[in-house]
Amino acid sequence: MLHQVPSLLQRRLIFVTGKGGVGKSTVATALGILAARRGLRTIVAELGGNDRAQRTFERHGEISHEVELAPGLFTISIDPQQAMEEYLRLRIGALGHALSASRVFHAFAMATPGMRELLSMGKIWELAQFERRTRDAAPYDLVVVDAPATGHGVGFLQTPRTFAEIARVGPIAAQAGRISATIADRSFTGVVAVSTPEEMPVTETLSLGEGLNRQQLAIDAVILNERYPDRFTAADLASIQAATEGAGRPGVRAALRAASSQQRRCLAQAEQQQRLEQAFPGIVAQLPFVFSASIGVAELRQLADQLGRALA
Repeated sequence: MLHQVPSLLQRRLIFVTGKGGVGKSTVATALGILAARRGLRTIVAELGGNDRAQRTFERHGEISHEVELAPGLFTISIDPQQAMEEYLRLRIGALGHALSASRVFHAFAMATPGMRELLSMGKIWELAQFERRTRDAAPYDLVVVDAPATGHGVGFLQTPRTFAEIARVGPIAAQAGRISATIADRSFTGVVAVSTPEEMPVTETLSLGEGLNRQQLAIDAVILNERYPDRFTAADLASIQAATEGAGRPGVRAALRAASSQQRRCLAQAEQQQRLEQAFPGIVAQLPFVFSASIGVAELRQLADQLGRALA
């Protein structure tokens, strides 16, 4: 059970990160479903033009437009160029319209190191405000961000602070400073790390925690995804191994070997879970392995159920 989770869903902004392939996007969407069920007007923000949530729910909308997936649950695919155009229109007016139409300006801005990340972060910040700057846009109670994988996650969260320190003065510095302050406010912003119970993802999660600590940030919850069920005790495993040696029929022997193999995998997963729990005491929650060819809406809702129980 998580000790800090009641406060987690009371944040307005949650970044979900993890090593590629651990189910980060799945967990972010399941968390959004859970929040919407609890009466929070929630949006799941994806980056880089990704639209997994839309496709999973079979909804179709334009890039960078807010799309309703279910009652109280929305998604948006943030495109840096469109985020820049929106910022220019809102902040600079007619000049902004002229700049947004300039291909040279676009090319220069997109080539600036870190600018794509800052623009994406700026849109995320706007979504999380009590008073939206986007015309006729309703505020959200919670913004769940499907953030970059752990290798880039710390840098992504650090981008606004870096820009604020480099620029020092001017509108970019001011905006970056506001975003940086929002990320640093732990009553407003939370970070969720997703891992599978394997050595490399767990090691990356430990490194993520260290990297965030160096930036005076912290992980608020760790979701251990794809945990196999512990079906057998140590005594059961010994009995299975003994029965395997004496099994005459090939089908029976294959079934016993499969059971033995799964239990050994569970034991290996338990060791990795212990590493996480030692590093992040009290904030590790489990999600089960989903035995399905693909993750659809039904599976996401089941995971939201599990997540709700884990975060109770």
